[in-house]
Amino acid sequence: MPVNNKLSVIEPGYDDIPKNSLRRMGKSVRIGMGVALAVIKQVPVFNGIIIGTGNGGMEDSIIFLKQVVEYNEGLLTPAHFVQSTSNAVASQLSLASVNRGYNITHVHRGLAFEMAAIDAAMRLLENPEHCFLLGGVDEISGYNYRLEYLDGWYKKEDALIEDLYNTNTPGTIAGEGAVAMMVSNEKENAAARVLSIVTLHSSDPIEVQQHLLDFLEQHNGLDISLLLSGENGDNRTLHFYENAEKLIKNGIPVARFKHMCGEYPTASSFALWLACKLIAGEPLPAHMLKKGDPRAAHKNILIYNCHKNLQHSFIFVSAAD
Repeated sequence: MPVNNKLSVIEPGYDDIPKNSLRRMGKSVRIGMGVALAVIKQVPVFNGIIIGTGNGGMEDSIIFLKQVVEYNEGLLTPAHFVQSTSNAVASQLSLASVNRGYNITHVHRGLAFEMAAIDAAMRLLENPEHCFLLGGVDEISGYNYRLEYLDGWYKKEDALIEDLYNTNTPGTIAGEGAVAMMVSNEKENAAARVLSIVTLHSSDPIEVQQHLLDFLEQHNGLDISLLLSGENGDNRTLHFYENAEKLIKNGIPVARFKHMCGEYPTASSFALWLACKLIAGEPLPAHMLKKGDPRAAHKNILIYNCHKNLQHSFIFVSAAD
């Protein structure tokens, strides 16, 4: 449940991270490392690390900058400086896994994870036999939350999960999370296949609608079985999602996910993880369903996400076979 309109992650015990290192880690590094190391245990041999993050370790950045002022640019705590950069998760994972391959962090606000996924796809085109760790991570920073609250991105009234999509008011609830997965060209044991990713910067509903039409025409041979919508309870972005629903064939189920993770720049990574679970056969929870048959099988899922009325992404995910 959200507390003060913040939906925070429930952190695990982090058994794979040494305790002396864990106590020095900021939250974004902890949650990113925790989920990625669990994936690496299953696939220990891979060729690089590609991470997307909208804000990185913002909380550590603010702590470090405050220390610069407090100590008059004197002796500062190195841990906060090291973890204040956006590439802290990718670099720590490289050290922990002794991986000296391709290592990059994409920081593109609401399209950070999409850019990381496109980067991974391009690398796999050049190196078909390779395998990459792909992830998305963001934390709720007190500093960022206050700025975005003043800018009107979060609700001023207390929002309940069960009423999030019925509020008809500006703003949403803040969220955070970390997702990691291995991506390769191998079909064997694959959870799903990402067929296409399209991104767009626009506040024009007609332009966004046209891009979705073009996207659907490119995949005309595949029937969409589910629209996974990034609707977040903000009545200023609702028209984008409603326009997308109108372009999808009648009867196709529509599901929403941000009441489970909140709104954050890389929430689309959470949606992709959900899509993989649904394609694998896990039932669609009733609380996610906006309309349609909850018993329908989901083999071709379209994810649509809009971040702050400007950044849009369409991700088409299908069964690996």
